Amino acid sequence: MIETQILKVETTKPAYQAIHLAAEILKWGGLVAFPTETVYGLGADAFNPNAVQKVFEAKGRPADNPLIVHISKFDQLEELTDNITETGKLLTQAFWPGPLTIVVKSSPFVPKIVTGGLDTVAVRMPKHNVALRLIDVLDRPIVGPSANISGRPSPTTAQHVHHDLNGRIDLILDAGRCDIGVESTVVDVTNQPPLILRFGGLTRERIEQLIGEVQTTEDDHFKRRSPGTRYRHYAPEAKVVLFERGDKLVFDRLNQKYFEDGKKVGYIIYSTDLIGEPAVLGRLVGSNIEIYSQMLFQLLRDLDTLGADVILVESVEDIGLGKAVMDRLRMAAK
Repeated sequence: MIETQILKVETTKPAYQAIHLAAEILKWGGLVAFPTETVYGLGADAFNPNAVQKVFEAKGRPADNPLIVHISKFDQLEELTDNITETGKLLTQAFWPGPLTIVVKSSPFVPKIVTGGLDTVAVRMPKHNVALRLIDVLDRPIVGPSANISGRPSPTTAQHVHHDLNGRIDLILDAGRCDIGVESTVVDVTNQPPLILRFGGLTRERIEQLIGEVQTTEDDHFKRRSPGTRYRHYAPEAKVVLFERGDKLVFDRLNQKYFEDGKKVGYIIYSTDLIGEPAVLGRLVGSNIEIYSQMLFQLLRDLDTLGADVILVESVEDIGLGKAVMDRLRMAAK
């Protein structure tokens, strides 16, 4: 078993020794968990198939679930694709670095294990000094799926990573809690109009303000180009049950039903008038959607730790960042 080391790093000015140690581990085919503005990623050299295979093994990830490749400068995009559309250029110039992933036609140099055997590759430039500095020092793109056991809530702190992957990876760079808390938005720019394959930290509204109409799809031909779209994801050990905003009647009925079934009931709500017995493992969050998204995976993990069998979750409005939150909750409730 690997001895997993945790190194604390400052976000504004990451320590030289920590970043260079992490880059050396990646250079020699090891695995490093690193912070981004969305969630913690599990890094490996994107051009080293053996290292990438270790990512799949550490996470228990299906081999046909493609990985997002992270870059630190625009020149690195040319190593990954020979064909970037004008729409892709507009989006990256406006939103990189940031919580946007674009799907483009893959160059022949990208290992098929990275793309899940597809002819497309998903790429993003994270907005986090630690991630950017790590890629700069390595001087190669790195894969960066969420640094957790596949299917579990994504990690937004180094402690989440350690809980899931201790003994499976070499190093965790700890820069504190992630700012956004849900993964990047994935846009397929090979299609016209572009397709949002996964909602995330960049809202549909901001994208459409820049390039006009974008669409969504349930077509597996396209959905499979993005992670987080086909398998059960983001799920705690407890059963997740969604109910409509402010629906006290349904909340009370579900609460009572599971309690009578002998289940330990927890909840995540923001409508204060819903609170009541017999549920005792409550988490009340504010109506600010940015705070909700930042705390979502932490709350799910907390209620698991407290032993909840069922988690009742109040739905949020399905617009803006709320679309990303609801996407994660629906996947968790599958």
